[in-house]
Amino acid sequence: MRAHQENDVGRFTVEIDLANYGDIVAAERGFLDSSKIRRLKLQGLVDSGATRLVLPQKAVTELGLSISGKVKVRYADGSTSKKSQVEGVYVELLGRHGTFTATVEPKRETALIGAIVLEDLDFLVDCVKGRLVPRDPDFVVNEIE
Repeated sequence: MRAHQENDVGRFTVEIDLANYGDIVAAERGFLDSSKIRRLKLQGLVDSGATRLVLPQKAVTELGLSISGKVKVRYADGSTSKKSQVEGVYVELLGRHGTFTATVEPKRETALIGAIVLEDLDFLVDCVKGRLVPRDPDFVVNEIE
């Protein structure tokens, strides 16, 4: 993992792989050649204080993701706005993967990786060293009662 420390404590960037999950399913079913799956690598700002995944409009367009609705977002300064949301974003990060919804931010250059993605992929944030650490190196741990 190549991490780049940001000025804000506890925020750093990692490289993530993104793909259109609909394309992956179509390829698995034989309807699309696997070489045609829309994919891209993108720098992602890890911010455990953020809730969800946020993608730049440019990445959403390149992946061919369709808008599925609107969400209300609240920024760190307390302001709010309505933004588009997309579904079916396949995320691979440090050998772990999942499919997520994402908020679309037209002016962003990087992805924003929030707590839901980190929790689902079972990563702990090491703010001192600016890195993600799997809670268990061999398995995603699901806690149930």
